[in-house]
Amino acid sequence: MKKIVPLILLLSFWTSYAYAAEDEQQKLLRDSVLVMEEIMNAPDQEIPANLISQAKAVIIFPTMVKGGFFIGGRYGNGVATVRSKATGRFGPPGFITQSGISFGFQFGAEAVDLILLVMTQRGIEGLLKSKLTLGGDVAVSAGPIGRHAEAAADMRMQGEIYSYSRSKGAFAGISLKGTLIEENEDANHIYYGQVSIRDILMNGKVKKLPQSAKRFIKGINLITRAKRKGAKK
Repeated sequence: MKKIVPLILLLSFWTSYAYAAEDEQQKLLRDSVLVMEEIMNAPDQEIPANLISQAKAVIIFPTMVKGGFFIGGRYGNGVATVRSKATGRFGPPGFITQSGISFGFQFGAEAVDLILLVMTQRGIEGLLKSKLTLGGDVAVSAGPIGRHAEAAADMRMQGEIYSYSRSKGAFAGISLKGTLIEENEDANHIYYGQVSIRDILMNGKVKKLPQSAKRFIKGINLITRAKRKGAKK
């Protein structure tokens, strides 16, 4: 009996941990949709609809933390979603993390929302690697914003990944070169089971989606589709 009690306590601990982690992932999905909606609809600073229509994948880091003293750092949890070639819709979210180091005079910390538009198949393949270094494996540059940027987007800009960052409600340019993006294996396994990020994003091996994932997919597609329709008027 004495051996059974610790086992029950251990199982209870891991069950509580799994539920807490799942709640955290649900919040991350909800926050990602909110950030996408706010940045897409920022007055005169929105992401051009034509870029969204060409994007092969979207990566969202809500409330990424940036800060440091002389040597700064960035870190945060986020999600990635890939557009289906067959339907044109963005699919199930895969959980990822990002980290980076910058040098120079700096003090304090701030929260930054970050959206990355992946424009090429090479960018997608980079995302599916165990580790992706922005500015190394694939090129990254600040994306154009606002209605006047539509013309630039129409010229089929040649970037692989375009970044949109926002701090305290305003757009803020930050250097992302050297930023490392990795699969969050623990989060994906807790949320989906034993599947890889490639299985989630590309191979369609997640047959039973959690409700929060369904809400994420619906939200992202509603936002991006409404944006494209608005641009055609």
